[in-house]
Amino acid sequence: MSAIDRHTPTDGYTPTDRTVPTRSRQRASYDRALVHAILDEGYVCHLGFIRDGAPVVLPTLYGRIGERLYVHGSTGSRPLRMAAAAKPGTTGATAEDPGLTVCLTVTHVDGLVLARSAFHHSLNYRSVVVHGTAHQVTDPEERRVALDALVDQVVPGRSADARPADAKELAATAVIRLDLEEVSAKVRSGGPNDDPRDLALPHWAGVVPVAPRAGAPVPSADLDPSIALPAYLTAL
Repeated sequence: MSAIDRHTPTDGYTPTDRTVPTRSRQRASYDRALVHAILDEGYVCHLGFIRDGAPVVLPTLYGRIGERLYVHGSTGSRPLRMAAAAKPGTTGATAEDPGLTVCLTVTHVDGLVLARSAFHHSLNYRSVVVHGTAHQVTDPEERRVALDALVDQVVPGRSADARPADAKELAATAVIRLDLEEVSAKVRSGGPNDDPRDLALPHWAGVVPVAPRAGAPVPSADLDPSIALPAYLTAL
């Protein structure tokens, strides 16, 4: 049985040569629910692509709807201009609609793993890597839904509590979509993996937990004082 076959779950993504890691394969997962959970907890991704023969990686916001990720940016953004306009019903690259080959990653750091030896220091983390072809979204309704998803990815419920983009703003905003097909998650948890010979060394070892935390909302200086703090912000 191949390494790819060993990691095929009951309800998950099909592993490929690009999604099976060369190291620490036991940490890889293709479970759909786990991938969705990791994606839904974040809102910043790193989008990688090739530009003029060289790799480029850009941090940007994303939103998930089902088995599809949406990334937005200015219409002048290079990757968004490079992604060919997707035709209605198109799910993959064609000669007329080649799209943009990308690699999108999302990572959460959960802890600093301090070992007795420098070699075994590590991080506890959860990450997702998505390979695929991104296409520019031109359908007005899909763009509207995608932009709402991007806002709600950052603060759930916010899109219903803000003015929608007008025609001028929509014209200045581009959206690309990336289907979740070639996907993998990777998770590291637990304490340090020190060698037996190092266990008696007089160095502290363990995990320093790391977790993002939302602070108390700070109202805009020009906010009408009669406007109460929304419940969705209190929930943060």
